[in-house]
Amino acid sequence: MNSSDTMPALARSAKDWVRILAKYREPSTRRSILELLVTLVPFTLLWVLAWTAMSISAWLAIGIAVLNGFFLVRIFCIQHDCGHASFFHSRGVQDWVGRCLGVLTLTPYDVWRRTHSLHHAQHGNLDQRGIGDVLTLTVDEYRARSRFGRLMYRLYRHPIVLFGLAPGYLFLLQNRLPLGLMRSGRRYWVSAMATNVMIALLLAVMFWLGGMKPVLLIYLPTVLVAATIGMWLFYVQHQFEETHWAKGDAWQVHEAALAGSSHYVLPTPLRWLSANIGIHHVHHLYSRIPFYRLPQILDDHAELAVAQQLTLRESLRSVNLHLWDDKLKRLTSFREAKRQYGPA
Repeated sequence: MNSSDTMPALARSAKDWVRILAKYREPSTRRSILELLVTLVPFTLLWVLAWTAMSISAWLAIGIAVLNGFFLVRIFCIQHDCGHASFFHSRGVQDWVGRCLGVLTLTPYDVWRRTHSLHHAQHGNLDQRGIGDVLTLTVDEYRARSRFGRLMYRLYRHPIVLFGLAPGYLFLLQNRLPLGLMRSGRRYWVSAMATNVMIALLLAVMFWLGGMKPVLLIYLPTVLVAATIGMWLFYVQHQFEETHWAKGDAWQVHEAALAGSSHYVLPTPLRWLSANIGIHHVHHLYSRIPFYRLPQILDDHAELAVAQQLTLRESLRSVNLHLWDDKLKRLTSFREAKRQYGPA
């Protein structure tokens, strides 16, 4: 990603883009229902196919479950739109759709909606980190830590932890409690516990019909694949070299949304399965736009189409970015920070 790639969109202020994008915000009820159906029907059919495949081959069942993980990602993205009130005109309808989908994604909807709204409100603000973000230290903060503190941060940012251990922990364990909102009222406890009860009922039905096999061969692979893909998408949406962080009066929510979010350029099938979430710079700038209208915006505004582009190959290199360099205003690696500033 080159700095020149971001210049056309940034030639207009982020606030100007907010006014321009407002006309795309209205959802189409017919289109939203269609998107829901073309996601849930294949997801259900693949579940049935995987269940049938268990009698033929365990590996075949697992393979189908892995494929279905991509549809579960799309289900999460629809839940995500519901949380932003961008999927239906009725807030009540989309909240209940989101709550039902949250049982499938193992994500208590009301808890997630609140923490995700904090992510949107605070993203890129160095003074407001901690909820809904991948923890990112500045070079100075990292160097000021003890040796043990630096080791723990290195472990946290290691790909095996971020994309191997963290996704399962987040969706299978952390989401069972309203972490971050433990003292924010009973609403979030009700959301978490009600979701847990429904998940337990689904697992009980699965066990009653097929024992542990469908849980181990279908349910867990589907969930873990979706969780890993989701974690990766969330990571690359904000963790790229020329992302945007600021503090104090230098931080502005719209500028941080536009400059601090990537445009992840994916092949068409992956773009469809991820519900255009890769067009993240536009989404962050105006989160009330339904996901199915995002490609139209890129067609209408070439400046946004070329801004913050991140290809698949470039995104793989982003795993080597660990620290925010406040002097150079970019993410950097542990090695580069050491070369630039000396040993910590």
